[in-house]
Amino acid sequence: MAVSSTFSGAKLERLLINSCSSPSASSLRACSLSHQQMKAFSKPNRGRKALAQRTGGVRCEVAQSDAINEGEKMDPSKASALSALEQLKTSAADRYTKERSSIVVIGLSVHTAPVEMREKLAIPEAEWPRAIAELCGLNHIEEAAVLSTCNRMEIYVVALSQHRGVKEVTEWMSKTSGIPVSEICEHRFLLYNKDATQHIFEVSAGLDSLVLGEGQILAQVKQVVKVGQGVVGFGRNISGLFKHAITVGKRVRTETNIAAGAVSVSSAAVELALMKLPESSHATARMLVIGAGKMGKLVIKHLVAKGCTKMVVVNRSEEKVAAIHEEMQGVEIIYRPLTDMLACSAEADVVFTSTASETPLFLKEHVKDLPPVSSEVGGLRLFVDISVPRNVGSCVSDVEGARLYNVDDLKEVVAANKEDRLRKAMEAQAIIAEESKQFEAWRDSLETVPTIKKLRAYAERIRVAELEKCLSKMGEDIPKKTRRAVDDLSRGIVNKLLHGPMQHLRCDGSDDRTLSETLENMHALNRMFGLESDISLFEQKIRAKVEQSQKIVGFTDELHGKVDRRTGNMNMYWLDVHLGCLKYLAVLLGLQFVKDLDGGGWESYYQGQQWKLNSGLY
Repeated sequence: MAVSSTFSGAKLERLLINSCSSPSASSLRACSLSHQQMKAFSKPNRGRKALAQRTGGVRCEVAQSDAINEGEKMDPSKASALSALEQLKTSAADRYTKERSSIVVIGLSVHTAPVEMREKLAIPEAEWPRAIAELCGLNHIEEAAVLSTCNRMEIYVVALSQHRGVKEVTEWMSKTSGIPVSEICEHRFLLYNKDATQHIFEVSAGLDSLVLGEGQILAQVKQVVKVGQGVVGFGRNISGLFKHAITVGKRVRTETNIAAGAVSVSSAAVELALMKLPESSHATARMLVIGAGKMGKLVIKHLVAKGCTKMVVVNRSEEKVAAIHEEMQGVEIIYRPLTDMLACSAEADVVFTSTASETPLFLKEHVKDLPPVSSEVGGLRLFVDISVPRNVGSCVSDVEGARLYNVDDLKEVVAANKEDRLRKAMEAQAIIAEESKQFEAWRDSLETVPTIKKLRAYAERIRVAELEKCLSKMGEDIPKKTRRAVDDLSRGIVNKLLHGPMQHLRCDGSDDRTLSETLENMHALNRMFGLESDISLFEQKIRAKVEQSQKIVGFTDELHGKVDRRTGNMNMYWLDVHLGCLKYLAVLLGLQFVKDLDGGGWESYYQGQQWKLNSGLY
């Protein structure tokens, strides 16, 4: 949440120069700091320095003394300049107190971007914590998460400002991938708040996948939460969003059974074969896969997914089969060369073919002499041909004891299943809409958390103060039992008095109270007890961002282990710049707490930045 570009550069310098003409004491103090602060705030520029000289910036103190001597005599034309700093204060405070932080997703998926771009943007799982730390180091980003798969690269953030947050994240993506910002903007999609929530719920439910309802994406969403645990920046809003997305994904699959039914040729081939086999033989049927290319590998994967633990694979070379075997741990995959194809077919109950051969591998004369299969598997040898051109001649279907299924047969299964999944997707949307409301209610309830904490703290301060008065009047020789009883009595009274207000500050969807009613109650309590103002809200956000920045630097050092001197220096450099911007903005808004962040005081802090200015790092 540090200062945005609105506060930097020539605009801020001109504003400060104009504000120097103000006769007020606050303006004098601001002007006395302006030159040092500006140097720490932006890179010096000869043009800007000349501008300051021409506009009277270097004669600021003279102008101030003249204004003081003249008392209330002041040029009316400068009246508008007097309120410039106040306008800055108001606009800055409004930006971060009136606007609620937004959940934003900046993403590229298989639907919007080519694979070449997604490859460059992809972030390995091991790098997710580092990416979260870097994203939360951006000025307007509070929380972050990364969902990077083969089909999508999506960054979820909680942003203090939608526009600035999107701009910073897009520039970060460009920097890490080497892809120009303009190209990313051409292919990215942006979703905010409720739309972002609905999107991640649809993703988790498998509604945004190429294969409708596929289950792998749910496991990937779970992994985001697993990796994010304990990572600075994977905060309450983002973690709550992803945890709720997991709940939605599970509920959609349970209540709609959307994942049932094959919707690809390879999965349909396996499903059809198992449909034709007696259920009792699924675990014992002998499987033969001819061809270890892309389609053959998918057939093997689907067989494994259905519980098959042993199969024979016939292929020209052993390398591909060995690679598949290494990937499918715990499955017995036996390699046989293409010359053993007929011998292997004689020992198989189900034969899947998926080669690029332009001539049939099986004709009637090849199949009629094969030994019959056991009655336990239905007494029929199944040939499932998913190749184009076909690997099995149509004449094989004339052989007694054999059944042939080709791509056309499978397409009917796929089409029927797709239609069924589309119906189930409509049911899933109703579930997502319901869950989205629940999540928004939970997030809305977080609005009252600061007020709840402050009200409790306010009551506790009064309780402790009054308790001390009471105990002091009772004397020093009070028995511990009596002291404890009085303390318990005070706590009980406070808790009972707070019970009603606390109940009316909760809005989690568990009762009929609307959000507007809860917020009205919150504002009423704030006014009655003076719990918070716009500036105190802004102070909280600055404090939270400063603390987060400090944690991120430490976390980054942990990720990199023993960093070299250059890396360490750059980490501290960016922290200094970040804190400098935050402190400067806080000065403009009259906040005092940030002075405590720098034990050496403001002057020494900004003097400490001079070596960076002189070295040209700004």
